[in-house]
Amino acid sequence: MKQLLQNIKEGNAEIVDVPIPAIKSGHILVKNHASVVSSGTERMVVEFAEKNLLMKAKSRPDLVKQVLDKAQREGIIPTIQAALNRLDTPMALGYSSAGEVISVGDGVEDIKPGDRVACAGGGFACHAEYVLIPKNLFTKIPDTVSYEEAAFATLGAISLHGYRIAAPQIGEKVAIIGLGLLGLILIDICKAAGMKVFGIDLDQSRVDLARSKDVLAVHREQAMSDGLNFTGNLGFDVVFICADTDSNDPIELAGQLARDKGTVVAVGAVGLEIPRKIYYEKELNILISRSYGPGRYDNSYEEEGKDYPYGYVRWTEGRNLAEIIDLVESKKLDVKSLITHRFQIEEGVKAYETITGKNNEEFLGVIIQYPDNGEIKISERRVDLQKTSGLNLGGKKVSIGILGAGLFASAVFLPMIQKTPSVQKMGICSGKGLSARQLANKYNYQFACTDENEIFNNNEINTVVILTRHSDHARQIISGLHTNKHIYCEKPLALNVTELMEIKKAYMNAQTNLMVGFNRRFSPFILKAKDFIKKSPEPKIIHYRVNAGFIPSNHWVHDSNQGGGRIIGEGCHFIDLCIFLAGSKPVSIQTIGLPNLGKYNNDNVIINMIFDNGSIATIEYLANGDKSVEKETLEIFSGGKVVQLIDFRKLILTSNGKKIQFQSRFAQDKGHLGSWQAFIHSIESNLGVPIPFEELFESTLATLIAVESFRKNETIFLEDYLRLMDTSKINPF
Repeated sequence: MKQLLQNIKEGNAEIVDVPIPAIKSGHILVKNHASVVSSGTERMVVEFAEKNLLMKAKSRPDLVKQVLDKAQREGIIPTIQAALNRLDTPMALGYSSAGEVISVGDGVEDIKPGDRVACAGGGFACHAEYVLIPKNLFTKIPDTVSYEEAAFATLGAISLHGYRIAAPQIGEKVAIIGLGLLGLILIDICKAAGMKVFGIDLDQSRVDLARSKDVLAVHREQAMSDGLNFTGNLGFDVVFICADTDSNDPIELAGQLARDKGTVVAVGAVGLEIPRKIYYEKELNILISRSYGPGRYDNSYEEEGKDYPYGYVRWTEGRNLAEIIDLVESKKLDVKSLITHRFQIEEGVKAYETITGKNNEEFLGVIIQYPDNGEIKISERRVDLQKTSGLNLGGKKVSIGILGAGLFASAVFLPMIQKTPSVQKMGICSGKGLSARQLANKYNYQFACTDENEIFNNNEINTVVILTRHSDHARQIISGLHTNKHIYCEKPLALNVTELMEIKKAYMNAQTNLMVGFNRRFSPFILKAKDFIKKSPEPKIIHYRVNAGFIPSNHWVHDSNQGGGRIIGEGCHFIDLCIFLAGSKPVSIQTIGLPNLGKYNNDNVIINMIFDNGSIATIEYLANGDKSVEKETLEIFSGGKVVQLIDFRKLILTSNGKKIQFQSRFAQDKGHLGSWQAFIHSIESNLGVPIPFEELFESTLATLIAVESFRKNETIFLEDYLRLMDTSKINPF
């Protein structure tokens, strides 16, 4: 399918072939017929992309500070690589479209293929021939409403939400500053609700268009005099700012136009340096409208499809979309008159040239249209980028397919694979297809796809790398083992004991290698530390402090079904490393932690582990610290020897009063490359896996028990726990 993208690094827009998204639970697959280009949000992104690197940095000092902080913690080289990688990721623009339902995922009711729908959401309702839409971000459209009209629904919902939070009463007088798409749509909404409307803009043509809607509208120069006359010198009850400008003039003008104790609502992106004198003297109420309704920026609503109770949240994103369609159907909202340009998707780049003023044409509503050729080829979930090898691997023993194309894949894993030229790079798969296509093209893979069976059932692929979200790991590992693939899975191995036991069963019946990315075992500093203490006859005291940092509650990693929580998702690294360094099996695990206080998510904990050889490990996993402090600090004491490892950049080995220090000034080495190369070597040399399955199982089980210990507030002995598993035959979680 064709999709319109913006390259943030190079600044150019382009049309590319992308695999059609794969349908999934809670979503519908829609064939777009029309989408609207946002002259505000999308224009800002395009203009940012067109700046050089220095200008980009000047315009986003907040991001520059993050980069500098990261460089101080992790080193200059990986920080620069990460920043450039982010810039090199193309952005799918667009968030308001309409089309025909092609396929319906499980859990979506009252919708069927062939239905006509309006769609919303950044990253969802984008400028592409096919889009995958969550069930709360679409609404049906009647036959009397065209696809072009319905494509304005999201923009209309933005205006409608701004109106709702102002809560004006029938007969009140409202001013609208900025008569672009949002402002002109808001005029119709206010009129439909019985408001007396006054419009203001710098562009006389837009003033004239507002007047054609039978409202009083004026140029900015007449705003004060005509506005005060309109209200009998009392001021407006509500002033809506729909302008899109960095200037502070709209917020100042709004304060002057508003009545005493009136309301100012910022709907557009404007300067917000509030002039205290006028706002204080009038005791004005200023509100910021956050997009198009309750549910926006809430992953549980937008991505997981959890709706808000109707009686408690009357107007959500989805309900606002539906109301806009009702207003269009009843002829109370006219969006046809706002359309000035139409472009086919193949010439979509011209749409961006239009909204950024490159062709010097006046514009307002810019529509992208999509071909309606009658035949819908939803099987096109693969895009070939190179000529296939035809089972000829050029003597290479390892041919890989990648599942997952997120930030870790693009920033860490795929660049690392480039350093192992002995592998044949075959295909990359991701759910929506865009990231898979971009990375496959960047790193010279033969194809990109959205159906994971293209990877599992491909006879040319003998090794699968799993870099997807944690909830997919167990299922994909088992599928890979059943199709006779070697598996390298980024942690965790499993989210619960049931998954772990199913993986164990599949592995016992497989003839291939299974590896989990417990990469810290392979760090050069860790190997030096292990060698330093291995001759000590005494048990070890291991202290591992992890300043993990805060992650907001709505992040997917906290979701028990998707991420499993931070201890399972990331803490498994540190548990595995302690087991590796102790050189013994864990006997008991006790986890205690701080209260969440409505802010944290069971991610301020201390995990105490006692091992069979008498060693003791304490892991402090903390989300309540300052990120400027080192993330990982490891200390080991044993037999007169001390190991100190600071953020994988400094290693100090002390014995008999003598210190040996190793320093890495420019980058950390947490063992990612060493882990991957050891895995590849095991396949090429027909050796056993670098980490035996028994140890993968042991580390994963210990992690699951650590979480269970915290939940039960008790120490759990592994022998008792394993006995319970054997006798109960049920999932103890």
